[in-house]
Order: sequence, then C-alpha cells, then structure tokens
Amino acid sequence: MALEVSSTPPVNDGGIVDAEEVGRLEQLRGVAKARAAQAGVVLERQRANVARRLGEWFTTADVTDEHLAREIEHKRRQAQDQGQRELKGRINVLRSQLRTSEGDTATGIAMQLAGLEAQLQLRQGEEADRMKVAGKDLIRARWTKKASRAGAVALGAVAYLNGVAVEPLLALASLGAAPVSWWYLGRDFAADETPAAAVVVPGQATSPEAADPTAPFVPDTLAAMGRVSLIKPESGRVQGEKDLVTALIKARIITEAQRDETHLAGVIQPSGPGWTATVELPRGVKASAAVSRVEELASALRIKKSRIEIAADTSNDGHDGRFVLWVANEDNPYGSHKTPSRLIEMERWDFWNHGVPLGADARNTRHEMHLLWSSLLIGGLMGYGKSYMARLVAAAAALDPTVRIIVVTGKTGPDWAPLRHVAHQWIAGATPDIIRRVLRVMERTIGEMQDRGTELDRLYEEDPDTVPEGKITLDLAKKGMGPVLLVVDELQELLDGAALVQVAIEDEPEGGGRPKSRSGRDLMVEAFARYVRVTRFVGGMGVFITQRPDADSVPTKLREVCAKRASYRVKGDNSAKMVLGDDAVANGAAPHLLTEASKGVVVLDQGGEQGHVTLKADVIDLPDFREICLRGRQLRTDAGTLTGDAVEYGKEDAAAAAVAQLLEDCVAVLDQAGFDRARTEVLLKLLVDHRPAPYGEMTTAQLQARLRDAGAGRTQKLGPWDGMANPNGYLRDQLTAAQTDK
Repeated sequence: MALEVSSTPPVNDGGIVDAEEVGRLEQLRGVAKARAAQAGVVLERQRANVARRLGEWFTTADVTDEHLAREIEHKRRQAQDQGQRELKGRINVLRSQLRTSEGDTATGIAMQLAGLEAQLQLRQGEEADRMKVAGKDLIRARWTKKASRAGAVALGAVAYLNGVAVEPLLALASLGAAPVSWWYLGRDFAADETPAAAVVVPGQATSPEAADPTAPFVPDTLAAMGRVSLIKPESGRVQGEKDLVTALIKARIITEAQRDETHLAGVIQPSGPGWTATVELPRGVKASAAVSRVEELASALRIKKSRIEIAADTSNDGHDGRFVLWVANEDNPYGSHKTPSRLIEMERWDFWNHGVPLGADARNTRHEMHLLWSSLLIGGLMGYGKSYMARLVAAAAALDPTVRIIVVTGKTGPDWAPLRHVAHQWIAGATPDIIRRVLRVMERTIGEMQDRGTELDRLYEEDPDTVPEGKITLDLAKKGMGPVLLVVDELQELLDGAALVQVAIEDEPEGGGRPKSRSGRDLMVEAFARYVRVTRFVGGMGVFITQRPDADSVPTKLREVCAKRASYRVKGDNSAKMVLGDDAVANGAAPHLLTEASKGVVVLDQGGEQGHVTLKADVIDLPDFREICLRGRQLRTDAGTLTGDAVEYGKEDAAAAAVAQLLEDCVAVLDQAGFDRARTEVLLKLLVDHRPAPYGEMTTAQLQARLRDAGAGRTQKLGPWDGMANPNGYLRDQLTAAQTDK
C-alpha cells in the first residue's frame, strides 16, 4: 500500500502550524521516498537480470565450449556407430557364406571379406581422427545453436499470434504467466553462477578468464573497502585509487578536505608477492607524514603492519610530497625458510667488483652491498641474525686473497673462530689486557694505512696513471696494498670492558707523579671512528656489530662515520634511530615494526639516494663458514698474502691435525685387524701397511714419542698376548680416550 502524504502543513484549532505533526509528516515522507527508492533499486536489478539472462540465452553464453564439444562428439559417434554397424553386418554375412562355400566361390568370398575388413579398419582410423573437435567446429556449432534459438523464438511468436487470432483468451492466459516469468528471470544470481556479463571486481577474479583484461588492477586489500552498487552494474567495479585515498584519510595522513588534491602517480600495479602505488600528496603535506603513520594505515586497510613498506619517493621524478607504498599479499612475505648463500659453493670471489651478495627483499629481488670505500654498522636484538649478516661480509672477503682481515670480538666462542685461518689479527675477549691490545692494534693499523697514503702520494707524483682516483686500485691490491676489513663483534662488550680501563696517554712527568690517563672506552670509540675516517681512501673498511642499540653501545661519533647501517628487529623507534639514524627512520626504515617471525630480516640503509631496503639475508652456517675460510687460506697461501696471526695459527692447526690423524689411524688399523690391543712393533707394522707414506720411515721409539705427545700416555701391560706372557703395548681404549680428550 502506497503512502500518501499531504503537502499542506497541518494547523491546530487556533490556526497555528502544529510542529509535532509537521515532524511526523516529514518522517512519513522520508519513509515513502526510501521505499520508492528501494523499489526502484529492486526493479532496476530485476530488469538488468532479465536482460542479462535473455542476452546470454540468445548469444549462447550459457553454453560452454566443453558442452558444445560433447554434443559434437556425441553426434559424430552416433554416425560412426551407424556406418560401422552396416559394414560389420556385411562382414558377418560373408563369414557365414565362407564357412559353407568351396573352391573358386570360397576364394571370391574371402577376397570380398578381406576388402571389407580393410575398409572397416581404415574407416575406424579416419573416424578416430574425425572425432577430434577443432575450433572451427565449435564456432559452427555455436552459430547453429544461435540460429536454432532465434528460429524457435520466431516460430513461437508466429504460433502465438495465430493462436491469439483464433482464441483471444490465450492472450489473457499469457498475461497471467508474465509475472511468473519476470520473477524467474529477474531473480538474483546464485552464489555458484558465473554469468558472462557479470561485473568482476579487479584483483578478486578466481581465474584469468574471469577478470576483465581492460580493468585496472585493484588488490584485495583495497577491493575489500569498495561498495558495490545495486543500481548501476558498472559502478560495482572497485575504484582502487579512491579507496586508497579513503584509507589515507582514515589513517589521518590527509583530511577529507584534501581528498581531491590527493592522487596516484601512475596506477596501482602488482609487484612481486604484493602490490605497489606511488601517491602524490596535497601541496604542503610531506611524505614523512605518511611514513610516520604506517601503523594507522595498516589499521585503515585492516592488515598487519608487517605487510606494509612505505618510503619517500627518491626516484628522479620523486619529491618530498610523494611516497611509494608496497603492500604484501601475506603477513610474512619473507617466509620462514633459510636461503644458503651462493658464497658456500664459490671457490673464489671478487670482492672488488661483486661486493657482498646479501639476500632478497619481499619482492624476490636480489640485493648486494659494495662495502669498499665505506663501513657498516649492524644492530638489533639478540638472535635475529646480526652475526649471519656480518659473516656474509667476512666470507666474501675471505674468498678474495687481496683482502686483509682483522677480527676483534668482545667475547670468546666459535662464531668467528674459522677466521683464524685467514685473519691477519684475531683478538677475542674484553679483559683489560685485551682492551690494551686492541688499542695497540688499532694504532698500528691506522699508522700502516697512513703510510699507504704517503705511498699513494709518491706514486701520484711519479706515475699518476697508477692512482687515477687517488685511491688504491686492483693492481695495487694484487701487489700487497689490498683492502683491510676490520670486523668488530660484541661492540657493547668491548666498550663496557674498555670503560673499566684507564690508559696512560703520556710518559711519567719529570717531576714525578702519575701520568695523565683517559678512559679506555673513549679511546676505543675514537680509534674505531678514526680508522673509518682516515683509512677509507686507502681501502679501510669496518663492520661493527652490537646487540644493544642504545646511546652507550652505539656512540654517535662511530655511527655517523659508518655510511652503511643495518638493523634487525628492535623494540622501538628510538632504538631504530640509534642504529640507522633519524633521517632513515623518518624516511620509512622501520626495524621496530618487525615481528618475532622476522628472524633473518634486516633493514639496510646504504646511504645515498637509493634509501633503505628491507630484505631477508642469506645464511652461511658455521661448518660452511669454516670451509670457506680454509679455501681462503689456500688462496692466500698461493698468492703470498697470508700474513700475521693466520701464519702461526696455521702451524698450530697443522700440528693438531697431525695428532688427530695419528690417533685416528691407530684406532682404524686395530679395528681392521680385529684387535683391541697391540704391541708397539705390531701397531707400527699395521700403520705402515695402512699408509706407507707418513709411517714408512718411522721407528717404534718415534711412534711411542708421538703417541705420548698426542695424549695417549706410555705403553701399558697387555696381559697374555701375541704368544707372550705380558708384553707392553697400547690398548684401543687408551687411544680412543686420547681422541676424546682432543
């Protein structure tokens, strides 16, 4: 029942307009308008559905190619079966006649039979090929179906008109059926229907065929924000740019009044396992305003903050009012797997030209870092991968025999032990004596590097072509003036230990008294910072690692001279700024937004215009790292660049290896012979038979002496053995115990 509302304002008995009644009438008028609008929406939707279904029927859009192919195959199979049945019937008749015939008659029948059988076989082969449905067959079948449907409608119309002319009541009956037909055709599409003319939201298509190839890409992240209109089907397409701007408003990056001033530079487009967009902000709104509100933007998009990367646009076309947004399809786009570094398989590496292969970002783009002429600071919470990243740098340097390596770590342990095979200097611990040794090594290294500078000056005066940029070159590096990599791990432990040490900075005064001294911590910070500053142009590089990123463990004086900085997960933006600096965090570097699932993920700021990148670093486990360092040692031995502590450590390592090999050989030969003990003479004979080269010239006295040095002790009484009452010799348990002690 329609609502009828008078337009004449109601008055009371005194002739005054009744305000309460006016309000009630306005409410009724609003309800009437809403119902009329709702009815119009439903009617328009039904009209669209009727037109869509009729259009599909006439155009055969409801019939798939697979259905047509089955129809064609069915018809061809029926024709094939009919033809084959006729041939088979004739063949059966001839076979019956052949069984009762003789002589020339039988021969003639046999020839006819053979011909028909050959014809049947040939036809079966041809008809098998004919069963294949080609594209032109589908086109012909579809046009045939369209023609038949159009013809059926035409015949139906003629029959209807003729029927109405004969029986007018037929028209009235058809009018009664019209509402039912309208309701059936105008009903909403079921959830499992996929009409050909249906509106598909870009980015949500279930298959490439279902999406409109001309439609702009809109990811699910934004499509979920769109509202589909029931009035105009074409407005059901989600407007990606508008929805993204709406999200910026909800995140309070811009205001509603600034909507029309905000737009995209280009279009939203897929980028790896996610999508990206470049946003032009209104004049006067800085990109840093968007960068600082990444959590609010994640809330507006209803996704986790770990999926968002946002940074100021530093491209040639970029400016301070434009930012680049990247949103991952998954909460952890980096995955939980480990990627082994390619350095593990490399026999040699060119540190000069290839830098350090680091890993891949969330878009699966590989990244490398060229550390030459710069230094790197690495910070972050414990257990997220700092040492692994530093190990990538050290491995690349170890495989280049022109690079000299110095290792300083604030605590002992196996993490950096493999570098002892190649390190010119290797220092571990944070005791007062070790702190003083570190300061001496730094002073001596800086002095040697400054001497290089003097040599470069001389070369430039005598032969400028040898030092075209005033820096060392690859040719000079091969002649002994190679880069120097300083690796400093557990920086906070070194600084804490150095803070407890007072170091004299002058000789004892002539008049007596105590010499002036300074805190070892201040001297260490200055030494590291000075190394980075004054040795850069002669190949000095530093990698400084700390797990407690605060003002004490990351002194500003040291951080500011490190052009490259990397941060793993930290607890807050203040800690992120301690490692990466205020500018990097303001431009979107966000290690404080990483989660517990972000192990191995690092935010790297390499300085310069390229800004920062978030990536998952490759992995080199400790056994692989040792093999790399051993290859690096051989490379240096061959090139004549093995120096310092590595030379002496190699001697000790070789001796230890020889001892271990001797014990291993002794146990092996006893096991091969099936003995659990043996006299010295018998043991020596077994060793010579097993490996003649190292044991062929050895005497029993020498074997006893070497086993004593190896920890096996002196010979023992064996009891009745080898035809003797109680000879001296070695027990297998005695030798295996020495192996365990090693």
